[in-house]
Amino acid sequence: QTLREMTGVGMMDCKKALTEAEGNMDKAVEILREKGLAASQKKAGRIAAEGMAYATVVNGVGVVVEVNAETDFVGKNEKFVDFVKGVAAVVAANKPADLDALMALSYGNGRTVQEEQQEMVLVIGENIKVRRFAFFTDGISVPYVHAGGKIGVMVKFDVSDGIADKAEFVECGHDVAMQIAAINPGYLKREEVPAAVVEEEKKILEAQIQNDEKLKNKPAQVIEKMVTGRVEKFYKENCLAEQDFVKNPDLTVAQYADECAKEMGGKIAITGFVRFALGE
Repeated sequence: QTLREMTGVGMMDCKKALTEAEGNMDKAVEILREKGLAASQKKAGRIAAEGMAYATVVNGVGVVVEVNAETDFVGKNEKFVDFVKGVAAVVAANKPADLDALMALSYGNGRTVQEEQQEMVLVIGENIKVRRFAFFTDGISVPYVHAGGKIGVMVKFDVSDGIADKAEFVECGHDVAMQIAAINPGYLKREEVPAAVVEEEKKILEAQIQNDEKLKNKPAQVIEKMVTGRVEKFYKENCLAEQDFVKNPDLTVAQYADECAKEMGGKIAITGFVRFALGE
């Protein structure tokens, strides 16, 4: 069942793959991909978690946090939402190194973040847990919260003087953040994709070709060309800068940012992003 949820492949094929992989889940995913059955490599063993993913900018610091609760209902509770925003403010003010450091910081009311979390548990009556956070201190951050806290996105831009305050820039940043929320790119640009990931893709593509009667006897250079083409497609699907811009597929996301910059007479470069999906 878990393998089926992860890959979207039918139960019988999942059972066969698990048997072949001797129960090893990652290996089973690889087998299904090699057979051309599983399109994605999402190995996200989902943890059941409700709550809120939240993004905001406080005094120039872009912050994304995820705080978990047990039921969907709590995610809309005013006290819970205030706590999430309070945690984001503590992150922005103190830039903690990790979760332990964050939990030990002052929440600003005489309690630590850990103690305030405990207070929330008592007041709301559910297990509440700060799960993770990220922040950007440089560049211009644009936040976006999707579906009332199901996804929190922060995009970091490098822009020329006078651009950051323009409404057109805010709209451009918002569009890019929405793209990240919807399409979930793994990387900003192809240079960031680890060589091992590209090699793994090639290996899977070559195995798919060998498993295809029509393709496997083609000349080596034809197969090489096919693999190269499919790796290009991998970059285009997984790297934000190269993805087709959802609102105008004639442009890539990087080209869209360039167009926005041109209209404002300056420069806009996307330099980083964080996307937290609740419970992933």
